[in-house]
Amino acid sequence: MNPRESALPRPVAMRLAATEYDRCTPGFVRRRTMPVLQDVNGVREPWTFGYLIDVILTRDPWMHRLDIAAATGTAPRLTAEHDGVIVADVVAEWADRHGKDFELTLTGPAGGTWQAGANGPSWTLDAVDFCRAISRRPANITLDELLNTEVPY
Repeated sequence: MNPRESALPRPVAMRLAATEYDRCTPGFVRRRTMPVLQDVNGVREPWTFGYLIDVILTRDPWMHRLDIAAATGTAPRLTAEHDGVIVADVVAEWADRHGKDFELTLTGPAGGTWQAGANGPSWTLDAVDFCRAISRRPANITLDELLNTEVPY
């Protein structure tokens, strides 16, 4: 089975534990909560600096790379080994945030198949379009259609 094809893949931050990222940023900094709450899905939530460093600072440049490719009319070169890991992490957080049954098939090199429960909606979408929609960027599907669940980038 493809490691990206599971019910809920382990978040990137967990996979990166005990790597060079931990050695670069001391634990007492990583565990510290940022001073300003972040607004996600209409809820103000605390983020640790570890979440910011491991997750947001991975996703944000990745999404900007896709934005630049779209703005310049260039097709991004996506791979399962790099882009697929980021997409799998995004799907895991999206599923965790809404907590509902679903079946999701994302197409393209960064895609995969995920399912939680058996009675939820089913989608087949382009992986990049899915990520654009749940980050509140223009996409071919709306956030409302994706269980109205934003994932921060």
